[in-house]
Amino acid sequence: QVQLVESGGGLVQAGGSLKLSCAASGSIFSINTMRWYRQASGKERDLVAEITRGSSTNYADSVKGRFTISRDNAKNAVYLQMNSLKPDDTAVYYCNCEVTVSSPWFRTSNYWGQGTQVTVSS
Repeated sequence: QVQLVESGGGLVQAGGSLKLSCAASGSIFSINTMRWYRQASGKERDLVAEITRGSSTNYADSVKGRFTISRDNAKNAVYLQMNSLKPDDTAVYYCNCEVTVSSPWFRTSNYWGQGTQVTVSS
């Protein structure tokens, strides 16, 4: 089984910064694309940013130039540095990873973290 544990959320004033972390553990053979999603209250869950194993990145237009996604393959971790935060960034942020496990046999599945709340006050 694979577990994703997120951390780093909290309350911040507009213009401030936060860094989210997500660490994967379990019978992991490799992790392919790693993603951050967010879901504001009453809205759908939207993709914020993604990074491939080779570190190619893609961002939602709303966060380009403000957020940076990165990963540490040795630690099975993905990060989201969020700068110049706006009240519209308030949401629960979820980590999502395409993980290939080695036990009991090789298979690739999508896993989700439990979410971490980010609140940006005006």
